[in-house]
Amino acid sequence: MLRVTIKGYDLELKTHPKLFSPLGLDAGTAAMLSLVEFGEGQRVLDLGCGYGVVGIVAAKIVGEENVVLVDQDPLAVRLARENSIMNGVSRIKIHQSDGFTGFSDTGFDLILSNPPYHSDFSVPKAFIEKGFNRLVLGGKMYMVTKRQTWYKNKLAAIFGGVQISCVDGYYVFMSEKRSTQYAQNRIRGGK
Repeated sequence: MLRVTIKGYDLELKTHPKLFSPLGLDAGTAAMLSLVEFGEGQRVLDLGCGYGVVGIVAAKIVGEENVVLVDQDPLAVRLARENSIMNGVSRIKIHQSDGFTGFSDTGFDLILSNPPYHSDFSVPKAFIEKGFNRLVLGGKMYMVTKRQTWYKNKLAAIFGGVQISCVDGYYVFMSEKRSTQYAQNRIRGGK
């Protein structure tokens, strides 16, 4: 059992050795959460939720009915469900899905992700491109990684800009949806 305090909330979380960061809160996730400002009533997506820590914290602040968690791993989904119940936010929606393929929810104010690191960037590429379309205008996508250049370039190409903060050796990216079209499409259309 993992016990953590995040944004003033004491959480107890079941983890598993087969899941990401089973022994403690990942430093990258902590870095991202330190910068995210949640507002009551916002719709939040925890994309690649693992055992659910980000979504559970969000639910404590924005209301459990406003939070969706997604992970492709059935073990992660099961533990996220158990952890949401154990931490008093059982009305969170939790989906087993490979990214956005298995659920159709839209209208998110915030999408938060600590994406898996792969050399081909296929997972974060899909998260960013498809996530853009799931956000409301003014909605924000936060991602945290150890790599900077690819994420900076991809987020800027899709959203038209990105803010980057370095926290404890991690890069926390934030991009805001300011148009209904990808930035690169608007740029091409102007030429």
